[in-house]
Amino acid sequence: MQAIKETHFNFPGQTGFYRGKVRDVYYFGDLMAMVATDRISAFDVILPKAIPDKGRVLNQIAAFNLQATRDLVPNWVLETPDQNVTIGFKCEPFAVEMVVRGYLAGHAAREYKAGKRTLCGVALPEGLKENDKLPNPIITPTTKAAVGHDEDISREEILKRGIVSEADYKKLEEYTLKLYKKGTELAAERGLILVDTKYEFGRHNGVIYLIDEVHTPDSSRYFYAEGYEARQKAGETQKQLSKEFVRQWLIENGFQGKEGQKVPEMTESKVGEISARYKELYEHVRGEALGAVDYGRLSQRIEQSILNSINSANLQAKKN
Repeated sequence: MQAIKETHFNFPGQTGFYRGKVRDVYYFGDLMAMVATDRISAFDVILPKAIPDKGRVLNQIAAFNLQATRDLVPNWVLETPDQNVTIGFKCEPFAVEMVVRGYLAGHAAREYKAGKRTLCGVALPEGLKENDKLPNPIITPTTKAAVGHDEDISREEILKRGIVSEADYKKLEEYTLKLYKKGTELAAERGLILVDTKYEFGRHNGVIYLIDEVHTPDSSRYFYAEGYEARQKAGETQKQLSKEFVRQWLIENGFQGKEGQKVPEMTESKVGEISARYKELYEHVRGEALGAVDYGRLSQRIEQSILNSINSANLQAKKN
């Protein structure tokens, strides 16, 4: 299997390019083509090896969920012409990520275990165990760092610093809770629990849009619903589908993205294991097996799909 670590296209009419942690983005005026590569990041660090099929898994799960939620919240997507490509509006992003949590897991659980009872200005009750369901979903925003680590921030601090206006922030909160409610319903249909997730928003022509990916294993954490209660009562680790297993492997091998720490060796076996887990989540979320692909033509296929879309009269009609 071949992995797409990065792309190097040069399109007619291209007006810009941006390489993120996972995506390569090509700009065409107020349109953008987002390529989901197979890069993988954890603790805000891009790991040295790409994971075959990861990009198309993320892109197709995101496409499914963006379509399933667009009646609740407008989103940036115009079309998904390829398994690894999404075309949409170029939006001016808000400088915060809206993280919503329904359970005490991951970062929140680590903070709670360290003795903290307030997370991003939100008070947490005493007596919780890791992976317990919270009384109500909570929003724990983070700053959106251009370089380095995102940082926890409270609603009050966001408004105080003027990062987002109060009117806009209320709309982001409203959209976040609507999306999380829908996401939990979609997950339940597949025997999963949407534990926590993050949403990003941007503005285009004065309208707030949901941007980036939605309810993917990179942006979300899922538990298997079957056996959840029994595992909690027994104090057992929850069976989950998310990128958390990658973080745990890194932690166990002495890496959390801190200065001076070295990423552990990613053997071919470990890369294959991670790839298999992403496919597993795809099958659960989409209810179908991941289709076959011609690994010999990945780059050409992606390039041609972008060219065809950007030149498409149908795309221009959707834009207008």
